[in-house]
Amino acid sequence: KTRMQVSGESVAGTCSGIFKNEGVTALWKGLPFAWGREISYTSIKLGAYAPVRDAIGAGDKDSPFILKFVAGAITGGGGSIVGNPFDVLKTLAQTNKGSPVPLSTLVGNMYKDQGAMGFYRGVETNIMRACVLNATKMGVYDISMASIVNNCMVALGANLIQIGMNPRHRANGPSLFTVFVNASMNPLRSFCLCSSFIAGFFMTITVSPFDMIRTKLMNQPTDKKIYNGFMDAFTKTVKSDGPLALWRGFMPIWMRFAPNATIQLLTIEAMYSACGFKGI
Repeated sequence: KTRMQVSGESVAGTCSGIFKNEGVTALWKGLPFAWGREISYTSIKLGAYAPVRDAIGAGDKDSPFILKFVAGAITGGGGSIVGNPFDVLKTLAQTNKGSPVPLSTLVGNMYKDQGAMGFYRGVETNIMRACVLNATKMGVYDISMASIVNNCMVALGANLIQIGMNPRHRANGPSLFTVFVNASMNPLRSFCLCSSFIAGFFMTITVSPFDMIRTKLMNQPTDKKIYNGFMDAFTKTVKSDGPLALWRGFMPIWMRFAPNATIQLLTIEAMYSACGFKGI
């Protein structure tokens, strides 16, 4: 995704060039920084969502859906500030087409050329991206999950009434309680998967432009400044490559978001339950 955003090549062309010139292992460039980003940014944006949502009243049954987006934006924006240094270093590592640069060298060069603030280049764009991403992710997941569960429960209720009114089931079949438990609990995992997939698609649509500009800002050489912030990078990108360039790398982003969102949201649902918080 990052290589496509920088080079403008297709998925096939990007993969072919990486395999030919750098080998398969190049797909894992920047992995330590990606771990650091997930530990910091992702932990905050997901772990803090339920407490923040409940604190602002977004967890109430009749609360306006916009509050769910606000809760996601707050936790996403906060997490992005903590994880920004890892994002900068990950971008530089992934766009490097030569031999992998050692961690100490990459960090040392950045600090020598730009000081501590170099690790926060593009932070304003990263905050905007995180707010949009987490607001879309948690909001769409929350809303789609509720819609799917409610619709399925209505259908399930109709089936239970038919089962309860059938003398054969009352005499020989399992109890209504057993039928309800077996019918209602097993689909929950499917509900989560479906909701996560929907959230991943809408995340890709809303986040891609911010992701593109973030990559442009973070991929600047450590000893050179090409863009003067978000609007400058946005204007130059659209002027040189056209508006659709903002969605460059759409498929790789979606291919990452869909399974990533699914795993994260299924995990956080289980952790919320274990910690006593209401599920998303």
